[in-house]
Amino acid sequence: MTSSVPEKLGKYEIKRQIGRGSMGIVYEGYDPFADNVVAVKVARSDALKNPDAGARFRKMFFNEAHTAGKLKHPNIVEILDAGADREACYIVMEMVRGGRTLKQYTTPNNLLPYEQVVEIMFKCAKALDYAHREGVIHRDIKPTNILVTDDMDIKIGDFSIAHLMTADTAATMPLGFVGSPRYMSPEQVQEDNITNQTDLFSLGIVMYELFTGKHPFVADGFSRLIHKITNERQPPLKTYRTDIPEILEKIVYHALEKDTRKRYKMGLNLAGDLSLAFDYLEQPVEDVSEKERFRLVEQLDFFKGFPEAEIWEVIRACQWQEYEKGSEIQFQDDIDDAFYVVASGTVDVELDGKKVGSMFKDDCFGEMGGQAGKSGKSVRIIAREYTRIMKINATLIDQFSVGCQLHFNKVFLRTLVKRLSFTNIRHGD
Repeated sequence: MTSSVPEKLGKYEIKRQIGRGSMGIVYEGYDPFADNVVAVKVARSDALKNPDAGARFRKMFFNEAHTAGKLKHPNIVEILDAGADREACYIVMEMVRGGRTLKQYTTPNNLLPYEQVVEIMFKCAKALDYAHREGVIHRDIKPTNILVTDDMDIKIGDFSIAHLMTADTAATMPLGFVGSPRYMSPEQVQEDNITNQTDLFSLGIVMYELFTGKHPFVADGFSRLIHKITNERQPPLKTYRTDIPEILEKIVYHALEKDTRKRYKMGLNLAGDLSLAFDYLEQPVEDVSEKERFRLVEQLDFFKGFPEAEIWEVIRACQWQEYEKGSEIQFQDDIDDAFYVVASGTVDVELDGKKVGSMFKDDCFGEMGGQAGKSGKSVRIIAREYTRIMKINATLIDQFSVGCQLHFNKVFLRTLVKRLSFTNIRHGD
């Protein structure tokens, strides 16, 4: 195979082999027109030449370009080009620096910290949610198909058996026994109708392995594996990690529900729970009763006009944080964009160490972190007195009811306009 690959494929110069899979070999390539290093996957020549299955293999090979080619997401490997040069078929992808996969972090002696696993799974869930909304079901989510960059970011790759749902196909359809059995959902192994939820089950298996270093459905043979996936509950995470937080146990349990009616419906739902879990791991939630939270929120002008049902939506989605006088409020190092409302107390805003203003009860912030990062300036928010903060993650806002989202966005925009108007008046504009 290696000797049959030419030094060039189309306009791409082939440098060296960097990987091998069931569909072909992956090489490091160079695009002289874009002056860019790329990854070039070349189809197995023996499979293409097979008189009986060659045409089917060629179609499957280019399926990756057809499905993943329409996806543009920071956590999905980007497809740049595809083509054929004489007898060689190839797909050109972005080069992911690092060359590692999540597989190395699924052994008991090389586990990542809980917070890092949650962050990785959050990105995977958001990326899959995007793909699913674009009509693409991956069908082969597993540790070796999730690449890890040098800075520990992730990229989901290998959409070779992905399915593209289009307007002229049924919402669900039997798609045959395809994928990696150890990471299949119950509906996959039974060759039943599948939806986007099959990817979430597979991601649940990956999550289980990253937390414990063990597979949730260990079996001696294929038949036993299928039986466990379809009928048996996985051992609790605490079987292997006695210190694992209960919130992570619940998330994995929910992702691995065999009944799709009980499993996470969308990647966004899973990402929302992971976002809350990250907050919990970073800083324990303040022990405030729901009645007290409702009373505080109901009194805030920010939420004036919200019906009672929508106030409860906000309360159940937000994290309550408390800060003593002089404490710095952390708001730039989260896995998810977040929006903060001062529920009680007063905070001071510092820019590069200099106080530039204060915020009081009903004031909000959150967009400052992004703006500060763009300007290269350092923003700090310091509690002037005992202060309570409501933190609402962007992923959770996306899951509010339509009415609640409309109310929330209306108030948020009004607050931004007010802040911009104040800034213009202060600068004499």
